[in-house]
Amino acid sequence: MTEPRAVINRLSAECHALSWQLNRVSGELAELDRILGSAPAPVVPVVPAAPPPPAPWTTHTEPKPAPAVGDSGWVGKLLAVAGVAVTLVGVVLLLVLAAQAGVLRPEIRVAGGFALSAGLVGVACRLRTRPGGRIGAIALAATGIAAAYLDLVAITAHYQWVPAPVGLAVAAAVGGAGLALARRWDSEPLALLVLVPLIVLAPIISGDVDLLLIGFLLALSAAALPVQLGRDWTGMFAARIAAATLPLLAALALSGGHDRWLIGGACGVAAILAVVSGLLLLPTTTRPGPLALLTAAGTLPVLAAGAAMDRGPATVLAAALSMAMLAVILIHRALPPVVVQVFAALSAVAALIAITTAFHGSVLAPILLATAVIVAVAGRQSGVARWVATGFGFAGGIVYLSYASPASLIIATAMSAADTVSTLIASLLLIALVAATARAYAAGGVGQGANSADAPILATAGGALIGYAVTAFTVTLGVAIGGTGGFLAGHMAATLCWIAMAAALLRYALRLTDRDARTLPMAAGLALTGAATAKLFLFDLGTLDGMVRVAAFIVAGLLLLGMGTGYARSLAQQDAGGQS
Repeated sequence: MTEPRAVINRLSAECHALSWQLNRVSGELAELDRILGSAPAPVVPVVPAAPPPPAPWTTHTEPKPAPAVGDSGWVGKLLAVAGVAVTLVGVVLLLVLAAQAGVLRPEIRVAGGFALSAGLVGVACRLRTRPGGRIGAIALAATGIAAAYLDLVAITAHYQWVPAPVGLAVAAAVGGAGLALARRWDSEPLALLVLVPLIVLAPIISGDVDLLLIGFLLALSAAALPVQLGRDWTGMFAARIAAATLPLLAALALSGGHDRWLIGGACGVAAILAVVSGLLLLPTTTRPGPLALLTAAGTLPVLAAGAAMDRGPATVLAAALSMAMLAVILIHRALPPVVVQVFAALSAVAALIAITTAFHGSVLAPILLATAVIVAVAGRQSGVARWVATGFGFAGGIVYLSYASPASLIIATAMSAADTVSTLIASLLLIALVAATARAYAAGGVGQGANSADAPILATAGGALIGYAVTAFTVTLGVAIGGTGGFLAGHMAATLCWIAMAAALLRYALRLTDRDARTLPMAAGLALTGAATAKLFLFDLGTLDGMVRVAAFIVAGLLLLGMGTGYARSLAQQDAGGQS
């Protein structure tokens, strides 16, 4: 027992000595920084410029004079941070390693930690009033507050001297007091030096990522919110989000099953805290984009809840998040555009997770495609809505191809009743989605998400999707009704539908008075005609047999003749009308 006791004593002494030396060097460098910063500089005439107007989502605050910073200022800050880290490691050694080695009684270890904490904060308050003492004061105060918090975690989670609710309340009060000091000193670095070490060291004290640790960090994140109001402290917001999110993600990955409901509730609390915090801090931030992204990051536990929870609760959490973010977008009309985009994407992702968690099998593709159609129709004036509709359509299309694969269009394949109905409905919805998306892009214009240079590519992709969906519908219906014979009839019907769509496109092109506007629909009609003709000779001729093949060629030929005759007459009539 003597040798471990001696090792612990030496480690503690060395940590304290190293911390004292680093704080002393930091103070000396801060004094040198003040001297260098106060040295006279050459006067350069500057023409005053009018300050830019504040952004509509920021509140006006009086400008503060920038402090003088010498070239060695960063050295003092670096050493101060190192001092915080070393001292907190010493506290951990005092609370954990000393306990394992049997050195000192637990009461003495905890009392020593609290005494060290109070002494550091007291010295910090005195040091701040002295010239050049701001950096050292911030480091000492952060160390003292973090040490006190770690002591509270130890007596609650490690020694279990106080019930968890009491420990949570006192810990939130201590953390809030430390952050209130950071607000009073107007120091985001102090707030970060209080929060960041706790995220790293608190799991070491508690010994596990459990509900107690999650409660501690959630309480700390909530207590830090009032301190941040009115301050443009994006770094502190990121630390608060990490404090609530990281332990929950770890708990979801390590959950054994018995705490799943409580962990799910904690995920919901973390998401509410992140969203409410983001909305409250948005009016005073100068960086709405990063703030919105951090807010979305705070909801990651809800999005990942399905990894550890049953389908029902996971679906409810994701659906609630999706509806909440959509409500924020619709109600809060003054949101910056970048925030609207981030929140809309978050709502869409949450809705997609909710749908894929709640539904499986044949019903999934129609639901995804139906959602895409609704979004495309309801939000046809919004570029974000078009992207969301495209995302849902892509996901639904992938599921759709899993049972309406190209192989089922080449070889007659019998499907179950559920897959047959799903294929028929999904095919119609896919056609409707292409039409709704095309209308939305046309209504949006070039400046709202559509690009005239991309129009041929989008038209080609949309035509291919419609052609595939039409073929899948006719072939699936044919197989369901007549087996192999119905398969052949379905392909004949698909070819005729292709030609009919080509005729409709050419007729639409002729109705346009602008000759330049005719180019795209005319090219699409001719391309579809060529594809139908190629299908006749490359597939139908070798696959169809008997009267089905004869009927396909005769009807297709008559349709093509009618199209050519009608198109020529329409052009002649238009030319005659133009000459007259």
